[in-house]
Amino acid sequence: MTFTQLEIFTLVAELHGFSAAAARLGISQSAVSHALKALEKEMGVDLIVRHQASAELTEVGCQLLLRAREILGLSEAMRQEAADVLGQHQGSLRIGSFGPTASLNLLPAILREFRHRYPGIVLRIDEGGDHEVLQWIRERRVDVGFVVLPDERYDTVPLVEDQMMALVPRSHPLAQLPAITLVQLCEGPFIMSEAGCAVLIEPLFANAGLQPQVPYHISQIITILDMVNRGDGLSIVAELALPQRLQQQYPDLVAVPLDPPVSRKVGLAVRDRRQNTPATNAFLEVARLVAPTLAPGR
Repeated sequence: MTFTQLEIFTLVAELHGFSAAAARLGISQSAVSHALKALEKEMGVDLIVRHQASAELTEVGCQLLLRAREILGLSEAMRQEAADVLGQHQGSLRIGSFGPTASLNLLPAILREFRHRYPGIVLRIDEGGDHEVLQWIRERRVDVGFVVLPDERYDTVPLVEDQMMALVPRSHPLAQLPAITLVQLCEGPFIMSEAGCAVLIEPLFANAGLQPQVPYHISQIITILDMVNRGDGLSIVAELALPQRLQQQYPDLVAVPLDPPVSRKVGLAVRDRRQNTPATNAFLEVARLVAPTLAPGR
């Protein structure tokens, strides 16, 4: 068993195909197939079910994929630690990011400072929904990921805190208020975010014994903003999920604080801090320093 075989195995699993894995690695498809067959022969089990245009893991392949990622992660940590001893900051770092909160309002500034300090570290950014990032951390597909806190399943580092904001059309009577209650948001059609905020929003109404009218369940923040801007309904989103030029982009939409205020914490998570690579620890440290400057109101 070699590290190359394990890397090929994980890439075929993640990309669901031999040709995609070959293209990522810059080798031939036959080389990918040969490496996997050799690994399967040594393990004595089939890891991949081969289809004409795709590939999928067998049951035992799914079980061994996490182990393969653990081995590759430890190998990368060893290489980075050896390079650090020589004063060289090298290696790779995989980051999971979600939506506008992380991808647009937090990550760019953090990456800018990180690249300035550690130009030799190769970065890979994967963006998905909140639940996808959590899954990637659990499966070790990423080294570190942005998450909504608290989350007791992982080792976490708090970064920023923002407020949940009510979104209303500018022409709506509620737009003139300094703050909006949940009861008032039940007076019209409500657009429920499925982009991750639902796990925060739905309990707010449930704990207050309220049941909003929810004809819309929308997964994209930009769609929610467009719908409220058109006057199709009311909604709640996190402050950091809003565009920085909200008034210019959506002139007929107003964001108003909730009454009472509802806060949300965002941070970074790793599966097990004890297995962090030096690059992961460096990213956590840079994020911890930069993020407070990005908090709403700064």
